[in-house]
Amino acid sequence: QVRLVESGGGLVQAGGSLTLSCAASGSIRSVYSMAWYRQAPGKQRELVASFTSAKATNYIDSVKGRFTISGDNAKNTVYLQMNGLKPEDTAVYYCNANVVSTSSWSSRYYWGQGTQVTVSS
Repeated sequence: QVRLVESGGGLVQAGGSLTLSCAASGSIRSVYSMAWYRQAPGKQRELVASFTSAKATNYIDSVKGRFTISGDNAKNTVYLQMNGLKPEDTAVYYCNANVVSTSSWSSRYYWGQGTQVTVSS
């Protein structure tokens, strides 16, 4: 069993900052990548940023220069530093991880429960 636990969401004024954290735990053999998605009301879930075990990163255009994803491979943890937040960043943010569990030799994707980020104007 693999669990992803997120923390760090909340309410912030436009221009403010928040840092999200996501820790993977349980029966983990290896973690190939971790990522942050978000879903705003009435919209589809979208990939915000991703981080691989080789420390490669990728961002959606709308957050480039404002958000930074980083990770601690030893702790199976990923962070999302969000600066210059805008009202349009308001969404539920979900952690996603591509994990090989100890019960399998193939990877699968796991999701966290989500954390609300609300940016007021």
